[in-house]
Amino acid sequence: MFEERSLPEDLVAVRETHAPDALVLDCEADFESLSPERAEDLGLLVDALDPLAYPAEWLPEDAPELLRRFASTDFVVGMPGDGSVAWTRQTDPPVAFVKARVQGSPEEFVDFLIAEALVQIGTGLPEHFLGFFEERYRDLDAALPLDSGSVYQVAAALYDAYLGLHTREVFAEWADNSPNTDGLPDADDHHDADDRPDAHPRLFAAWQDAGERVEPRLEGLPAAMARDETDFADAAEFACAAVKHGLELPAPFAALDTQAYRDHGADYAVTWAEKTFE
Repeated sequence: MFEERSLPEDLVAVRETHAPDALVLDCEADFESLSPERAEDLGLLVDALDPLAYPAEWLPEDAPELLRRFASTDFVVGMPGDGSVAWTRQTDPPVAFVKARVQGSPEEFVDFLIAEALVQIGTGLPEHFLGFFEERYRDLDAALPLDSGSVYQVAAALYDAYLGLHTREVFAEWADNSPNTDGLPDADDHHDADDRPDAHPRLFAAWQDAGERVEPRLEGLPAAMARDETDFADAAEFACAAVKHGLELPAPFAALDTQAYRDHGADYAVTWAEKTFE
């Protein structure tokens, strides 16, 4: 099921800086959440397992069953919304999983996703939104007039934006040590960075290219929502994913790309949801 992935030099450097003990594993199959027997296979590759557990009181009554399992003492690895590269600190050392769905994707983009996972591991922030919202997840659920699956999707999106606020400066620094007033480099800045040990221009270019591909769709998001072509949860997922690229977000999501959100975290996110639907 798992095989340690050979990493190029720039990814080795990113791992050394942000998550020096982490394993990066290729997965022979795709998954959202690993089956228990597959998860137990990790025990053969790591030194220890330390399953997460959260109070059941943090969850609303209609919370998805998989979220209840994640909150319990069950060893649940991977959750819906984790994307093509997932990671966990429920193992010692931490593990980043490269899912089979990445096959056919450009190598540079996959390597950026791995780099992003390693940076996220190194932040020390929770690996899932439930560890971010804690008991305030029930307040978020109450603020959103959506079904339980959509609430899950919005919560995952909000946490993705919060992670993006903590990681995008790292991505920008892979190109240039002289950020502009928005904290992000210009498109042609990365050619000056090759001599710096913390410069990774190939990964920077992949991050920047991904942002450029997202931007046109982001600009069309308000119109798509107005025409009911995109529901709120899908729009939140897309807009919040753009935070890591430092792109200009449409209302009401622009309020999430702020220092206030970075400073106040879950409390701010819940207040944002309440104001959005009041």
